[in-house]
Amino acid sequence: MTEPPGTAVSLTEPPPPTDVPSKPLTAQRVLPLRRPGRWIATAVVLVLAAQFVHGLATNPFYQWDRFGYWFLRPTILDGLLITLEVTAYSAVLGLLGGILLALARLSRSPVLRAVSWTYVWALRSIPLIVVLLFLYNFSALYKTLSVGVPFGPAFFSFDESKLATDMVIAVIGLSLNEAAYAAEVVRGGILSVDQGQHEAAAALGLPKGYQFRKIVFPQALRSITPNYVNQLIGLIKSSSLVFYVSLLDLFGVAQSMGATYPGDVVPLLLVVTVWYLILTSVVSVVQFYVERYYARGATRSLPPTPLQKLRAGLADLRARIRREAAV
Repeated sequence: MTEPPGTAVSLTEPPPPTDVPSKPLTAQRVLPLRRPGRWIATAVVLVLAAQFVHGLATNPFYQWDRFGYWFLRPTILDGLLITLEVTAYSAVLGLLGGILLALARLSRSPVLRAVSWTYVWALRSIPLIVVLLFLYNFSALYKTLSVGVPFGPAFFSFDESKLATDMVIAVIGLSLNEAAYAAEVVRGGILSVDQGQHEAAAALGLPKGYQFRKIVFPQALRSITPNYVNQLIGLIKSSSLVFYVSLLDLFGVAQSMGATYPGDVVPLLLVVTVWYLILTSVVSVVQFYVERYYARGATRSLPPTPLQKLRAGLADLRARIRREAAV
């Protein structure tokens, strides 16, 4: 096409569009990238999961009717109560002992550091069952215990066998073992706090105890909580070893009933398994909310709770249905 003479031609003006979209951009659909490998893997996992559930439900070896009979029997619930008591006492005492050991390990006193390091090294090296059996036979080594001046007169003495009941032995053994692991968890959490926080607290002239309680330890709990809850779950399962010191906890009751009713060994083991799954699941839920509580101020937004995730998923599903219907 030739411009008529005298007509100015603009070199910056774009040429007129030749390809006009049939729909506005907001109405066009964005097609997701096809991922056949993901769909194949999902299908395989679902098939395997369905086969596993089918085997659990239809295999007569599991005797689910006997499982239902034993699940809420008073003897099982009594053993469960003992498991909860032993775990609760040991968790509290073990955490307190771990805090003291961690502070001793971080102190400037070489004696405290050496004693704390030796304790942690020894208790982490000795199997828990050995510790429990040693405490159970402790009265054979020391029939009486006394408090007084070393190599001097004793102020008072008492019979160890009268105080060391099966419950006391189990709690002491688990607490001693738990304190060694909790000490490293607490020490790691304290070391994770930025050094600037210590320096800022010291610059304000705050007492050492106040610095630890109000500044250092609350921040360290963000790192301590998930690690110690992991230890707590291990403690719940380790409590099954108290059966070997004649304390009939949940596992001990199942073992005793299995010896009395040999045909119900598998259902009793399933009862124990399900109860341990319930206990660890409850601890995991508590862990989530504790971590969420101590995450305040450290993250821009708190992680959503399971109920909030469900509501968001339902809202997203409704919005997707509306978009499909509009198209």
